[in-house]
Amino acid sequence: MTAQIIDGTAIAQAIQDEVAAGVVELERDYGIVPGLATVLVGDNPASQTYVRMKQRRCGEVGIHSVGVELPKDASQEQVEARVRELDADPALHGILVQLPLPSHLDESGVLSAIDLQKDVDGFHPINIGRLAMKGRDPLFAPATPSGVIELLDRIGIEISGKEAVVLGRSNIVGLPVSMLLLKRNATLTICHSRSRDLANIVRRADILVAAVGRTEMVRGDWVKPGAVVIDVGINQVDDPTRKRGYRLVGDVAFDEVKEVASWITPVPGGVGPMTIAMLLKNTLTAAKRTVHKP
Repeated sequence: MTAQIIDGTAIAQAIQDEVAAGVVELERDYGIVPGLATVLVGDNPASQTYVRMKQRRCGEVGIHSVGVELPKDASQEQVEARVRELDADPALHGILVQLPLPSHLDESGVLSAIDLQKDVDGFHPINIGRLAMKGRDPLFAPATPSGVIELLDRIGIEISGKEAVVLGRSNIVGLPVSMLLLKRNATLTICHSRSRDLANIVRRADILVAAVGRTEMVRGDWVKPGAVVIDVGINQVDDPTRKRGYRLVGDVAFDEVKEVASWITPVPGGVGPMTIAMLLKNTLTAAKRTVHKP
């Protein structure tokens, strides 16, 4: 068996096209142009790159974007005050604080300052709390975990009743994607680098989400034949044949696992493109909600 490749780039483009059409309709029917503000604190190069990508994609679909940059030594009060100013701007429907924040800042406090209706990144503590509760739904779920579920839906994978294993327990991916799978009636196991007999736990999965941040940790003999494997990891490995001197690989040993799985995401080109696509979708949703807001 050789797995079918899940083309996250193509699926993300389809979502982006749908968002662009929705933006046109919203402006035509109600005169509303969705607006997204990004808040970047400090000069982390990776964060700067991510923010630029998000702003560029906003432009591609017609979403108005505003970039706010604060110095790395900005105080808690300064960051929260700037977020509240953005909350008060009716032209902005989504606010995203780029993580991680500098270590002296209280992340929870900054995220709590975002208007719940504008929390398009899905990390406000109330949204996360609703995500974790049975019978409650968040206004928005985090973009990368939502992208994982969207990939499964778009390739026609039934989640309900399946054995789902999430390898990793981060606040950004592992825990929220676990809650989304549970809400879709998967039988859920969360494991991590300190779990005992990790290979045998992973081997139970009908659906495996690898988000542990360890280069090619999941080997071919860890995977149940026919499993669907979603690799969220992005790791650099030295490669002198590449111009940059490195290449990107996931948490899954792709060449081994693709001979066992039924479906698999590549790295790059799998989950990565879905993150911004889902953020754009959430921003459009936030703008649409203002039409019917009391």
